[in-house]
Amino acid sequence: MHNKISDLLTSQRSFFKEGKTKEIALRIEKLKLLKSVIEEYETEICDALFQDFKKPKFESVLSETAFIISELDYIIKKLKNWSKPKKVSSSLINFPSSDYIYSEPYGSCLIIAPWNYPFQLAISPLMGAIAAGNTVVLKPSELAPNTSQILADILDKVFPKEMLAVVQGGIPVSEALLKEKWDYVFFTGSVPVGKIVAKAIAPNLTPSTLELGGKNPCIIHKSAKVQLAAKRIVWGKYLNGGQTCIAPDYILIDSSIKEKFIDAVQNEIIAAYGANPKDSPDYARIINEKNFDRLAAMLEGERYPVGGEIDREQCYIAPTLIDEPSLSSKVMEDEIFGPILPILSYASEENMADIIAKYPKPLALYVFSEDKKFSEKILKTYSFGGGAINDVVIQIANKKLPFGGVGNSGNGAYHGQHSFDTFSHKKSITKRGTWLDVPLRYAPYGDKVSLISMIMKKF
Repeated sequence: MHNKISDLLTSQRSFFKEGKTKEIALRIEKLKLLKSVIEEYETEICDALFQDFKKPKFESVLSETAFIISELDYIIKKLKNWSKPKKVSSSLINFPSSDYIYSEPYGSCLIIAPWNYPFQLAISPLMGAIAAGNTVVLKPSELAPNTSQILADILDKVFPKEMLAVVQGGIPVSEALLKEKWDYVFFTGSVPVGKIVAKAIAPNLTPSTLELGGKNPCIIHKSAKVQLAAKRIVWGKYLNGGQTCIAPDYILIDSSIKEKFIDAVQNEIIAAYGANPKDSPDYARIINEKNFDRLAAMLEGERYPVGGEIDREQCYIAPTLIDEPSLSSKVMEDEIFGPILPILSYASEENMADIIAKYPKPLALYVFSEDKKFSEKILKTYSFGGGAINDVVIQIANKKLPFGGVGNSGNGAYHGQHSFDTFSHKKSITKRGTWLDVPLRYAPYGDKVSLISMIMKKF
């Protein structure tokens, strides 16, 4: 395996050195072809996602295929402009000159994709890397084998392997890939695995983007519209069977409205999935038995006013609320990444702050409130990757917003132009005129100190 990967990387490096990926026309041509093939295979993609974890077709189109097609359209439309050198104002100290920022590709990129959105989270960074002019090796998740195979089939129709190749396999394959020297690494997954990736690429000082996760708080103020909050939270939390990195991980709610909220959530779950969500065609399953067992263990000894039903054979866990779990409980230790939602009440903002402070910076934070001062205070007080007021998850829908974490929840960002920028080195260039050469900077310096000090400070 190691030799095959080394040979593949060598062929991609040779292809990159030929300069073909730097041709904007080739990048656009390949991105257009990628869009066309995805549209052609949309039904097969949705079928693969259903086979992997019973993902409903509506969710597959919303969060996987249509999501990607829309972003491809945007990148194709904007790429020529993004690729042009950007002129910036020049420094007086360099007069006469003009200054530019050039975007150049890093070279050979490794993208390691996760299983929870196995199509979207493979293609989205990939198209940013291609748009920026890189070659790519993609490692899709072995936990979603049907989607991984359709990814390989689609990408093989669009790209020669020396430009983009898919390498399938489990942990040994990932380890072999990380032993190679890459020009850029993009990883989406859990915090523990993200740390392993960061450690593996550190000896080569390889630049990277790590899209991780965390315990995302969802704060519900006493002024919130409770029924609407419940409806939006039920959608965002239980979308994809709860396996969404930016889903609310736990609720922090004003104690005066907690019971009303629990009732509203129960009603909204029934409205969305029926009295028995197990029979709903609109409710996904847990990806595998290992993740099912991890989640089922979180329910042990807890009070759940809503849900709690499980079926290991079908990897089914009902949409569940856990009422006032201990902060030392399993469900409050790490990111849940499943259809289990703890509810913690707070009596004061200080009480709420103490709970949030127990966890590292999250990937997302949400606030439901009709009190704008309260919402703005929350946004300014806490550090997190991104979020929303009076909704959840939707921040990812705007291609103009960067998507990424901070601190323990990751580094770097992408989507839209941010994807192009992530996979581009920004090269600073000063073009100096030759018709005049100001002697100020040259020795002997004599009494030039005060003059150079004034110029540097003011200009």
